Amino acid sequence: RQSERQLFNDLYEKLLKDLQAAGNAGEFYTPRAVTQFMVDMVNPQLGERVLDPATGTGGFLVCAIEHLRRQVQNPEQEAVLQHSILGVEKKQMPHMLCVTNLMLHGIEVPSQVRHDNTLVRPLRDYGQQDRVDVILTNPPFGGTEEPGIEQGFPSHLRTKETADLFLVLIKHILRQNGRAALVLPDGTLFGEGVKTRIKEQLLNECNLHTIVRLPNGVFAPYTGIKTNLLFFTKGQPTQQIWYYEHPYPPGVKNYNKTKPIRIEEFDAEKAWWGDESDGFAARVENERAWKVGIEQIKAANYNLDQKNPHVGEQVSHDPEQLLADHARLQAEAQSLRDQLKAILAQSLGGGR
Repeated sequence: RQSERQLFNDLYEKLLKDLQAAGNAGEFYTPRAVTQFMVDMVNPQLGERVLDPATGTGGFLVCAIEHLRRQVQNPEQEAVLQHSILGVEKKQMPHMLCVTNLMLHGIEVPSQVRHDNTLVRPLRDYGQQDRVDVILTNPPFGGTEEPGIEQGFPSHLRTKETADLFLVLIKHILRQNGRAALVLPDGTLFGEGVKTRIKEQLLNECNLHTIVRLPNGVFAPYTGIKTNLLFFTKGQPTQQIWYYEHPYPPGVKNYNKTKPIRIEEFDAEKAWWGDESDGFAARVENERAWKVGIEQIKAANYNLDQKNPHVGEQVSHDPEQLLADHARLQAEAQSLRDQLKAILAQSLGGGR
């Protein structure tokens, strides 16, 4: 029975992956290695309420269920687990896929995963009973919300951009000392305007202790945008942010459908990670890891797109960039030839 269920789970996981590759539900699917790493590092404990406010097909919640189930030793603890998994998904198809996914993973009545838009509920309506201990999510980015949604948010943080509103919401609904891990694009890291105010508030109210910078292609073929994993704990202001640049494995130049990112690749991060209880005292800088103090972040107007100081000027392999560079160099060469011609003509003409 157990082996049959496992086989069915694997088939279902493959189905979700194939949907992603078809571009159909790709925006609702986070690669398994990424969800697994995030859950491992946040380390939810039995009895904690775990939420994904943009659930998609349920990848984060499934990883959290598996992580929590290893802590279950009796039926009472299983009952606790059943009631500690929460989610919301706006679109009908992924919501249905998610509910099925949770049932396959032993959640008997997944009524706590609602078909709704998390952002509709005004922030002021959340009470203490709505707070959660752990949030794991990959909020939609690049999208905008319909008019009126932003009215539920504080006036100085209002925006129509979905990912920004999710960041405000996540910070708000975490309990004191609650932990979050989320996927965000580079644009949020360096963005200005409302984004700056949102990041300032986040760093004042939470300890954004780690940003893992992922290389291109992790979410291919759905998007080529570069992404980051942000880990923070609510209740203490940020003093410093550790960055870890995740490399491609040796011999790999990009990820694709047949060669996705693998959980083993995160072994280096896991070995380096350390423990939040002692302020990550064991962490050391290396060619992949560096830390940036809060004063430097403030001086940069809360630009979190801090480059690896251990790497020289990075060469871009982006075709558009390379073509632009080629055109610029061609133009410069032509200009130099024209100058040289003019100088020669002048000197030859002057010599007569």
